[in-house]
Amino acid sequence: EVQLVESGGGLVQPGGSLRLSCAASGFSFGNTAMSWVRQAPGKGPEWVSAVGSGGGRTYYSDSVKGRFTISRDNAKNTVYLQMNSLKPEDTADYYCYAHLYRTWGQGTQVSVSS
Repeated sequence: EVQLVESGGGLVQPGGSLRLSCAASGFSFGNTAMSWVRQAPGKGPEWVSAVGSGGGRTYYSDSVKGRFTISRDNAKNTVYLQMNSLKPEDTADYYCYAHLYRTWGQGTQVSVSS
């Protein structure tokens, strides 16, 4: 079964940090680019970041560039999103996506509030 499971979300104060993880199983993780996409309450989905299959190429939306870092460990079948300098507008459900397999995780909630 192709599966993605996100973890690491939670409540954090503005300026704080969180690291999200997305564990993959049931497919060849190292063959696919991966993305993080978020959806804030009452809003549509927003692409956040992507990483190539080998991990060498990374991409970011303007809204998170310089604050978030995407990475992957193909030996652990896991992709990460390190989020620093968090802002209230980063509050959303965060989902990982495996491009080649068109598969989404169930999401993890991030809330940034004082």
